[in-house]
Amino acid sequence: MIVRSNSKRVISVFVLAMLNVSIMASLRNLPLVAELGYKSLFFFAVVGLTFLIPCALVSAELATGWTKSGGIYVWVREALGDRWGFFSIWMQWVHNVTWYPAILAFVAATLAYVFNPELAENKVFIQSVVLIVFWGMTLINYFGIETSTIVSTIGVIIGTIIPGIFIIGLGIAWFALGKPTYLTFHAQALIPDFSQWGNIVFLAGLFLAFSGLEVSAGYAEEVKNPQKNYPRAIIIAAIVTFFLFILGALSIAVVIPEANIGLVSGLMEALQLYLEQYGLSWILPVLAILLVIGAIAEVNSWIIGPVKALYTTSIHGNLPPFFQNLNKHGMPTHLLFFQAIIVTIVSFIILYMPTVSTSYWIMTAMSAQIYLIMYIFMFISAIRLRYTHPHVTRVYKIPHPHKGIWIVSCLGILASVFAILIGFVPPTLLATGSAIIYFCLLFFTLVIMSAVPLIIYQFKKPSWVIKPKGES
Repeated sequence: MIVRSNSKRVISVFVLAMLNVSIMASLRNLPLVAELGYKSLFFFAVVGLTFLIPCALVSAELATGWTKSGGIYVWVREALGDRWGFFSIWMQWVHNVTWYPAILAFVAATLAYVFNPELAENKVFIQSVVLIVFWGMTLINYFGIETSTIVSTIGVIIGTIIPGIFIIGLGIAWFALGKPTYLTFHAQALIPDFSQWGNIVFLAGLFLAFSGLEVSAGYAEEVKNPQKNYPRAIIIAAIVTFFLFILGALSIAVVIPEANIGLVSGLMEALQLYLEQYGLSWILPVLAILLVIGAIAEVNSWIIGPVKALYTTSIHGNLPPFFQNLNKHGMPTHLLFFQAIIVTIVSFIILYMPTVSTSYWIMTAMSAQIYLIMYIFMFISAIRLRYTHPHVTRVYKIPHPHKGIWIVSCLGILASVFAILIGFVPPTLLATGSAIIYFCLLFFTLVIMSAVPLIIYQFKKPSWVIKPKGES
């Protein structure tokens, strides 16, 4: 719970843990994890130790040392200068642009089970839903209508937690009744086959699933005894997310062969198989609607936040005047429109890839690679700030004067670099077409998305700076 102490909010360990769970846990990731089978246990351990924990601890130190709004922009700007601060906030924003079509593809495939399950593999239907929903939410945000905290919370509960517990319960019941399963346990099933990199490429997707903790780190200062309780909240969140992902994913793998799991429609396919066996097929459309509500609430809660964060860089003249336009509701409409245009362009991947699952994975890989570039700069900044700003008070501080920050940050950097590189390898279990085209698509997307903010910054002008009201 949240209580008052000396006129300041104090967030309990449990509440902070649930905030982190809401950021990380998303049922759309279950088919991705299910593709890994029992090997997901190994991958979760790797991602947790090398990325999740370093990301959480570094974010907490930076957020409690530099409490002004701006997050990653402020942290990197203080450490490496304004150019790289703008670059980092741009990468944090633009990764969402490739993430939106991916999660909305999940929405479209799920929605198909309300009307016609065959539409879940219809690429035209999937892209149409992606564009209609995203442009609709963009226009809604033009009027300053944002999903409230209460609505978002309800959306997460009914669209993530309840369906997640339900499918886990179905999987447990399946085992208890002794029904046949496609998932067999043996010691070798826990260790990935490293002879082919394509067998472990889905590891990059798990990095994206566990990203975003720099957002919740802003609450670290409001936790009682953060030096002890913040890491404790992270551990609780990791455990809850771990079991939700693992048990939910294994529940899918139980009834669908590993090679046949659809990254977009796998969750609904598993639910359909379970419910048919239990004579409860009538529940499927209801679950589909709940999942759609949860996913749309998640997207709508993200759609304006990163845009506003990018807009704040205007105070230092980092955005051209065209992107600084605000309407009467205070919404950066030109940035929202620009975002929708990029989402539209990216969504055409759905039409030109061999399958919907392939396009979903490529958009997921793009998003992960772009986001991880930002994390590399965050880890580097954390190390540099220990030396350049040693007297800044951090409510939470990674133990040991310098050894701790070097170990934790370097671990995060190495893990991020590895995940970026492994993302270029076509996955073995998906039909991706030409390996060269696959690599070039990801490589040039990453290069272009990285180059744009540097080009904008190179041509910035003093006239771009937004002057406070009252100044001429």
